[in-house]
Amino acid sequence: MFPIEFFFRAARRHPERPALISPDRIVTFAELRARVEACATGLRGIDPAFQSRVGICAGNSIDHIVALLAVLAAGKTWVPLNPRNGNAELNRIIAFTEPSIVVCDEAAAGRLETGAATVIIADGCGGGRSGTLDALAARHAGASPGGIEAALSETQAIKFTGGTTGAPKGVMQPYRAWNTNIVTQMFCYGLRPTDRYLIVAPVTHGTSTYLLPVLGAGGCLVFPGDSRPAGILGAIEKHGITLLFMPPTLIYALMAEQGAHPRDLRSLRYVIYGAAPMRPEKIIEARALFGDVMATTYGQTEAPQIATFMGPEDFRDPANVASVGRPTILTEVAVLDADGRRRPAGEVGEIAIRGDLVMTGYWRMPDKTAETIRHGWLYTGDVGMFDDRGFLFLKDRSRDVIITGGFNVYPSDVENVLGRHPAVFDCSVVGIEDEKWGEAVHAAVQLRPGCSASEDEIIAFIKRELDSVKAPKAVHVFEALPRSSVGKVVKSEVKQEIAGRLRQRAAVR
Repeated sequence: MFPIEFFFRAARRHPERPALISPDRIVTFAELRARVEACATGLRGIDPAFQSRVGICAGNSIDHIVALLAVLAAGKTWVPLNPRNGNAELNRIIAFTEPSIVVCDEAAAGRLETGAATVIIADGCGGGRSGTLDALAARHAGASPGGIEAALSETQAIKFTGGTTGAPKGVMQPYRAWNTNIVTQMFCYGLRPTDRYLIVAPVTHGTSTYLLPVLGAGGCLVFPGDSRPAGILGAIEKHGITLLFMPPTLIYALMAEQGAHPRDLRSLRYVIYGAAPMRPEKIIEARALFGDVMATTYGQTEAPQIATFMGPEDFRDPANVASVGRPTILTEVAVLDADGRRRPAGEVGEIAIRGDLVMTGYWRMPDKTAETIRHGWLYTGDVGMFDDRGFLFLKDRSRDVIITGGFNVYPSDVENVLGRHPAVFDCSVVGIEDEKWGEAVHAAVQLRPGCSASEDEIIAFIKRELDSVKAPKAVHVFEALPRSSVGKVVKSEVKQEIAGRLRQRAAVR
């Protein structure tokens, strides 16, 4: 069974149910299936080869969903191209993956260097305009692309890592990994035909992992008319949204809006945060505002989305608030030492993942693949520990651990305390090269609007809970922390900015 078949099965069972809702359009399962099959047939006509690559660069839209499902139905490999990335990064991915077809909206068309690829515009243009997704669907109306000829170990998507710690790598996600993600999400969330998922985060990233589980259960995908916090909350209330997935930064903005202008959010079953950690005090505040609906998962592009799961019932125990939950039903997660041996509960090591959720490797990077997958385990580069109940607690990326004066300092430990300061909206803790300490702990903070706090006050606040080794040697106020296109704080840029400020201070002296 291939991932697209979850959608086709649901379309046969629920043909008249809404599959997609946008501010100006409702698409039933039957309508969506017909359009997907027509477009998939058209893609096969352009390039008959199975596993050939199709890049999609577009904002969130119905046409984006149609194009993605058509790529899957045609037996091709999806290469997501996030339009929030810069032109150089987009064109580097296109040159590296060599897609035979590129689907893009009008906004992205002029930014892409597509070479010999066939370009299809996905804007819902209509009017029979050639070179559009509408025209492709019209030419092949009523056609079906036929079956997929591939093994489940072959590649469904090449998704590029966030690149917050170096050059992005193309992760080859096989059919089996997508199937594992779909089944696991259906099980963990108890997905059903009445579920409605609000598409907020980019389809090119975390949102894509929710599309087939929700559609496969007969549920509906909803596009908000306004992606600002007030618009998102209004869409939840209007459409009876049951699930949404967002990075913590957007959840914080929703919290501020809901606190100021409350909406009826009783339809929600899950508010899922991911892409970056969410601080415990913010989770507690979110549960007070949104109800008993907070959830999270742990995964990577290399093991998509749901290697562990933490549901609302788990968050009721205060001991679990900083956890990412327990391993999911089809995936094995372990904490290993430097020799690949399992660490006992309570001891820190590198998190490793094993099972069908794991990638087959990095596109055209065999050496990087061999470094990351060893003895059947995907070594995540994340540091963490299990407690004696099997709950996983993340510390940091192994490369982000600060070694200062011979002591290991995990930035997340400091960030969790720093985030409780009443003047701090967000923060990032990094290690900066230091002649005395080897590395010194430095904190970057983004203050709440209208708030102020001195460096000495912030450092003293941290020292009340942590020993002085973990306290920052300096605190740097940022107007806004640098973030990736999916909302993660880019620590490398934080470090560069702090190092630059230190050099300027030294030059003045």
